[in-house]
Amino acid sequence: MGLSGLWRGRCRSGRAGAMAEQGGGDADGGGAGRALPPHSPSGVVLQTVEMHTGGEPLRIIPRLEAAEQAAAAAGLSLLSLRREVAARQDHVRRALMHEPRGHAGMYGALVVRGAAAAEGAHLAALFLHCAGYSAMCGHAVMGLGRFALDYGLVPAPTCPETAVRLRCPCGPVTAFVPWDGHRSGNPVRFHSVPAFAAATDLAIDVPGHGKVVVDISYGGTFYAFLNAEQLGLDVCSSKTRDLVSAASAVTEAVKKQFKLHHPESEDLAFLYGTILTDGKDAFSEEPTTNICVFADEQVDRSPTGSGVTARIALQYHKGLIQLDQTRTFRSSTTGSLFTGKAEAKFGNYNAVIVEVSGEAFYTGTATFTVEEEDPLKHGFFF
Repeated sequence: MGLSGLWRGRCRSGRAGAMAEQGGGDADGGGAGRALPPHSPSGVVLQTVEMHTGGEPLRIIPRLEAAEQAAAAAGLSLLSLRREVAARQDHVRRALMHEPRGHAGMYGALVVRGAAAAEGAHLAALFLHCAGYSAMCGHAVMGLGRFALDYGLVPAPTCPETAVRLRCPCGPVTAFVPWDGHRSGNPVRFHSVPAFAAATDLAIDVPGHGKVVVDISYGGTFYAFLNAEQLGLDVCSSKTRDLVSAASAVTEAVKKQFKLHHPESEDLAFLYGTILTDGKDAFSEEPTTNICVFADEQVDRSPTGSGVTARIALQYHKGLIQLDQTRTFRSSTTGSLFTGKAEAKFGNYNAVIVEVSGEAFYTGTATFTVEEEDPLKHGFFF
């Protein structure tokens, strides 16, 4: 099935206008009043909302009706819907994440409404990147919080802050978004799913680097953490290419040498990436710097929302931070900042609910065309 059979880009709001699939111009080809670029009747127009959080891009797909219909017809959970979209509609991700419409650092969120966003949520979301799909994305949650208010997905926003309830594949997450009665603002904060340390002081043999000691922690998805100095690098001054190569080698080594387990779903038991740090894990008023390398050597430009969640949980587990102590995290790539704190313990194991805060900004809207005769219509990836 082509994209034209899958995409419906409607996102209507009395406050912020409408987003809808557009036609292809005059049937006679005269072009009077026709929006460019022209496209054939069999082609399709894809409309997105563009944002960034701490420099990390977020391409929001307002709606994919086929996904909502599949979720409603089969009663799919978001984790199951994630598998369904990956199996049957992955060309939507590839068309918008890969070149020529995207790039190697592109990130996206597919908004899902209806049955998949039930149980009191304002919306559900699937998270997309160049290599596939994630279970959680903090920077996307912050952007989606603003989007939900500005595009009318929350029926009655309240001043000065509105709680936006999202369902993510990893579970329910609540974003708290400033609202002045007309538009959303910053900073946006969110409360995570239960976060916990999965393994500490784990010895891993990394080809080219020898034995290193890593920690593994969960913040909606699993990350490996280690001080970049163990790899002979400095997270603040080493070349990004060297940091990426080393972090990717750690990720592959951990995948081969350690089996992950999640207490609720084995669909969540995968290592998403490696976060290299400056080693400043003990509580301090000074920012601590890290770089997150995830998926297929993709680099997060922000401090990484789910990574901050996992790192706070790890620091709490080790007794390096207490409840309600706020830490600041800096991205080594852009210098952007997030804050994080452990809000409360959760359950009978040493899990915490973490609050992460940052700033998300609109960069515009985009209209993409897909021509059926284009041999690269679904994108390409180096």
